[in-house]
Amino acid sequence: MSVQIVGMIQSQKQSEIWPASGPAVDRDYVRDFAQAHENAGFDRILVPHHSVSPSAAHTIAYAASVTQRIHFLQAHRPGFVAPTYAARDIASLDQFTGGRLAVHFISGGSDAEQRRDGDYLNHDERYARTDEYIGLLRRLWTADAPFSHEGRYYRFENGWSDVRPAQQPHVPIFFGGASDVALEVAGRHADVYALWGESLGQVAELTSRVRAQAALHGREIGFSISFRPILAETEEKAWQRAADILQRTRQVRAAHGLEQPGTPLQSEGARRLLQAREQAGSDERHLWTDLAELIGGRSNSTALVGTPEQVANALLRYVDLGVNTLLIRGFDPLDDAIDYGRELIPRIRAAVQAREQQHDQAAA
Repeated sequence: MSVQIVGMIQSQKQSEIWPASGPAVDRDYVRDFAQAHENAGFDRILVPHHSVSPSAAHTIAYAASVTQRIHFLQAHRPGFVAPTYAARDIASLDQFTGGRLAVHFISGGSDAEQRRDGDYLNHDERYARTDEYIGLLRRLWTADAPFSHEGRYYRFENGWSDVRPAQQPHVPIFFGGASDVALEVAGRHADVYALWGESLGQVAELTSRVRAQAALHGREIGFSISFRPILAETEEKAWQRAADILQRTRQVRAAHGLEQPGTPLQSEGARRLLQAREQAGSDERHLWTDLAELIGGRSNSTALVGTPEQVANALLRYVDLGVNTLLIRGFDPLDDAIDYGRELIPRIRAAVQAREQQHDQAAA
């Protein structure tokens, strides 16, 4: 029942309530941000990818150099480099970080975002390309001899990599996407399937479908879920903080001329996120989707609101559904990461340990 807790860092201070300012790469901020996660007891840090952002791989390389134990999760979009190169690049980063790397493959849920990098494939074609891409990476990481390939999207002769991942047989593969074609790819390749912050009923339904897809290939799969905890010493103060975050987000969007509310993101995951409120049960009062609805279901924008004890208990209900990775990040990114380490993460750890002990006693 062990649970992995994942945070997220970026190369400069920014969130829905903090518009980006200053240089795109702030080395001091990345150092402080990464070290804060390590000191707070996170297991891993996600470094995201956008079509205009600094390199996730280079950010990880620097963050790894100023930390000792924490692991990393590199967001990676297939389609922009050859899989032969990507296999060597990812394996090299895993070696230089001492086996601290995992990769989250994102096929892309927005045509406009993809086209900024010159990718004009449609939604289903992107997932078909990802299927071929990840399959080739796994083969390149484990092959005993050079091999040639001629597929729908990639063609090469005598592909090979002198460098192999430090982790065997390869780095952990995270994967996201809620459409039917995405679930098929997840079933074939993912070690961990990543969900955004949905209701308990939605998670139970989707994880059941993903397990069925993995079973077709004789595989088992783990699950990750993403939330934005909003904490305070009382529930009333936590809800007031949520209201303040929503108002500040509206102000930031207005200052940048953005729609209010934003046009829904073009993805099945965003559609599900925007349905979370109506799908939630009467006992899920800590689930908050107002900000997700304001920004059109973009990113992991669903929150859990309450005291550290209440939010920890809400997260543990997802653990009971089989989720074994919790991705949590705040709206005040650095300060919230530190705050989570004071009470939220220790409460989650203690509860999971108690459940493991109960399970062991029952088994005995």
